[in-house]
Amino acid sequence: MSILAIRIDGKAVSAAVREEVKQQAAALTAQGHQPALAVILVGEDPASQVYVRNKHKACAECGIRSLQYELPASTTQQELLTLIQTLNEDDTVDGILCQLPLPRHLDEQAVILAIDPKKDVDAFHPVNAGRIMSGDYGFLPCTPAGIMEMLRRYDIAIPGKRCVVIGRSNIVGKPMAMLLINAGGTVTVCNSKTRDLPAVTREADILVAAVGKPHFVTADMVKEGAVVIDVGINRNTEGKLCGDVAFDEVSEKASYITPVPGGVGPMTITMLLQNTITAAKIHKEENE
Repeated sequence: MSILAIRIDGKAVSAAVREEVKQQAAALTAQGHQPALAVILVGEDPASQVYVRNKHKACAECGIRSLQYELPASTTQQELLTLIQTLNEDDTVDGILCQLPLPRHLDEQAVILAIDPKKDVDAFHPVNAGRIMSGDYGFLPCTPAGIMEMLRRYDIAIPGKRCVVIGRSNIVGKPMAMLLINAGGTVTVCNSKTRDLPAVTREADILVAAVGKPHFVTADMVKEGAVVIDVGINRNTEGKLCGDVAFDEVSEKASYITPVPGGVGPMTITMLLQNTITAAKIHKEENE
């Protein structure tokens, strides 16, 4: 018997979290420490410009001071590292984010390593990645953190569940797996070389798709009653936004599912704001 999945409303969860962030920012500001996020954009990538604008707007709405540094594509590695060092040493700056991708002549890994781990609100620095592994973390990568927040707010229990993550990126797949493990899930991480992938995904109570391929996950890959989280943001043949999951057919089999758009997407910037609040609290305590 087919069931119709409950849509996990990322917009509603995001709005609730942002209201909490706004209250925390106001409390910190009243105590003399307004949270501040510095965002660095190198070059003129259109998608990156949109992301940066959205982050600036979100900060303004939540009472977080937003510092924007827009650098030309010709910026040298040393110029970028010098700016990061200046921001590292600025006590009024809580979080530093360098928008990726960078122009090809710049070393992304060197830039990630240059950011003070205590200000690394993207949680890309190896120190923060390692802390996620140990379960003792301050910051979480924004997309996996957003997924965990949605599961929590919908009272979807993780302990003892079979969890499958499709995708092993450093930004989503790997940290997602670690968070599910830390929460008590039994986790399998799949990739393009996984043998008989549908047989593996059909065992999942919680299935997270982060492969970047439109409609990659079909109904025959999903267990009846599974929770399906779609991280993908793609364009279909008609140019419309879609996820990694074939939503219409999978929603007839899943118990919960995230739509695209309106699912995981809204949570990403929201969790960046939450990370900035966390950083501000740490810095305030250190300076007292």
